[in-house]
Amino acid sequence: MKRLLLMMFVFMLFLAACGEEIETNMSRDVQDFEFTTQDNESLALKDLERKWWVADFIFTNCTTVCLPMTTNMSKLQDKINQENLDVQLVSFSVDPEYDTPKVLQEYAESYQADLSNWSFLTGYEFLTIKELSIKSFQSALEKPPEGSNQVMHGTSFFLVNPEGEVIKRYSGTDPKELDVIIDDLKAVS
Repeated sequence: MKRLLLMMFVFMLFLAACGEEIETNMSRDVQDFEFTTQDNESLALKDLERKWWVADFIFTNCTTVCLPMTTNMSKLQDKINQENLDVQLVSFSVDPEYDTPKVLQEYAESYQADLSNWSFLTGYEFLTIKELSIKSFQSALEKPPEGSNQVMHGTSFFLVNPEGEVIKRYSGTDPKELDVIIDDLKAVS
């Protein structure tokens, strides 16, 4: 009996040493995708395999929540780089008709985005990104109401593990969440 308890204790220590010791609040597989970046190159889910990444949903002519979200993602990138963490950032446009690669490139520049680990994606139909947002990230997405150009979308940041599973949702508008994200990334890396 003592030997069994000792073996269980050692096994638990082994599991604790394997990383991913964070409290998760989601478990959704990201459906396969291959979209166009701000550099007019392709980025697919398979390109993100074996990497931790943080995703959000924004659009460049947003007049409300995207402003603090993209500011926070920019600050998150600075913190990731300061901590020397190997993490990718992915911003999916929810207005792919307007957000061409050129528009996304200019938007990225306006936030001093380091495009070595932050990609802005477009090159799909609205229904494609709506399905990805809802099915993979459990995040609502609706076309603009009549007479408006403002897409209705969620405001979360999402942590995706190297196996392509969304494991945690954070507020993308609350700057206090950035330290939580960094702490979680340090714990899993």
